[in-house]
Amino acid sequence: MSLNLTNRSHFSLCLVLVVTGLTGCAVGPNYKHPKIDVPGTYREATDGSSGAPNAQPDQAKPQQSSEQSSPAQSSSAQSSPVQSSPVQSLGDEKWWEVFQDPELQALVRTALKNNYDVRIAATRVIQAQAELGITRADQLPSLSGGGNVTSVQNPKLGPIPAYELTQGEVAASAAWNLDFWGKYRRATEAARANLLASQWAQKEVTATLVANLATSYFQLRQLDLELEISRRTFRSRRDSLQLTQTLEQHGIDSMLDVRQSEQLVYTAATEIPDFERQIVQQENAISILLGNNPGDVPRGLRLTEQPHAPEVPVGLPSSLLERRPDVREAEANLIAANAQIGVARAAYFPQISLTGTAGFESPALTNLFTGPAGVWNLAASLTQPIFEGGRLKSNVRLTQAQRDQMLLTYQQTIQGAFRDVSNALVAYRKDQEFTAQQQHLFESAQDAARLSEVRFKAGTTDYLEVLTNDTNSFTAEVGLAQARGNELVALVQLYQALGGGWQ
Repeated sequence: MSLNLTNRSHFSLCLVLVVTGLTGCAVGPNYKHPKIDVPGTYREATDGSSGAPNAQPDQAKPQQSSEQSSPAQSSSAQSSPVQSSPVQSLGDEKWWEVFQDPELQALVRTALKNNYDVRIAATRVIQAQAELGITRADQLPSLSGGGNVTSVQNPKLGPIPAYELTQGEVAASAAWNLDFWGKYRRATEAARANLLASQWAQKEVTATLVANLATSYFQLRQLDLELEISRRTFRSRRDSLQLTQTLEQHGIDSMLDVRQSEQLVYTAATEIPDFERQIVQQENAISILLGNNPGDVPRGLRLTEQPHAPEVPVGLPSSLLERRPDVREAEANLIAANAQIGVARAAYFPQISLTGTAGFESPALTNLFTGPAGVWNLAASLTQPIFEGGRLKSNVRLTQAQRDQMLLTYQQTIQGAFRDVSNALVAYRKDQEFTAQQQHLFESAQDAARLSEVRFKAGTTDYLEVLTNDTNSFTAEVGLAQARGNELVALVQLYQALGGGWQ
């Protein structure tokens, strides 16, 4: 009867310890989303183009998962180069909706499949998933089993008779470190946040790849247009040189006119190999982004045919914090660092462990699972740190400092995001204005070149005027091509700054 009471007391003690381990508290601070100073509108977004004119600063909601984000909030439309949308921001649109060139879309799909940075980021997510599984396993008991057979035979030694002994044993053992103070739960919380950070880092790599590839493609099409202009100008000037040489042979033009005409030809000729060099190098850069060896890159729409709206929605600044992958990654790192404080503080408290074994042991293998062969052992231990030389205190201070660092990094990332949007807004608007003025400059220079050619043929001016105006026209046309390319690149930068490209 006393044996049964002892067994019951052991069972009750184990049950209390198990329940305590499952329901114990978790030391350390719970994560609270920090207050963020969010402007009501973006700088360089005129008349509330990034939100309602009287919008109050808002703060983003805490992260829930890598797939959750609140929709961009709305505001009234404004008449400016960059406008808000009643329902969404440019950053909410899919990249294939923003970049509508079929060849560019095909290149992006190839890059997302083969690019090494994207593939490396995917493996980091897998690593984080495995680390979460390893950390989470510490919360659960471990169980192992085994068995052994021992056979001993001794001959007769004097008065000791000969004997033979065969003994078998089958046993299972279990061990469990009770998570009363939440050490393993905090560690799992940190690992889960690290997984989330790696997922957002993967999205950031994707968004950067899409932006870099679109930028490189538009720059390639710009170089193609500049090469086309140079070749067309070269052919025109070469025909003009032949005419001037013929006129000089008949005594109508002078040798000075011939030499000046040659200058025009050579100027255009020197531009052609330089543009061809830049095109090959740009193709090589795009090939690397595609995960391929250097090679040719297929072309789609011309630079002047690339569709892009003069007015794009930008949404509210508060929604930017939930859309930008780098901001979400920074917050996930902050959550992980905050949880590590709980892991460090839990080391101050007693560590409770349960161990036990149960099995069968018999000198006859045939009776291993029958008869009174059962054995068991149950133990509980408690370990309390007494003196660590300041190690535990220093570890807590370390994790707190790391948490503070992650908080500052998070706030810095947010400020950088607002800066990126502001820079992209002013760049897109000013590039549009510059392109419009460059168009006027080219039209004026082109007409001046035509008039000087007419005046020269009529004999009312010398060839120096033709040389000057033709050079100005060529420079203005190349400048217009560059302005159009810069405008498209600014659109890409605005799209990336608003958190688009990873969807």
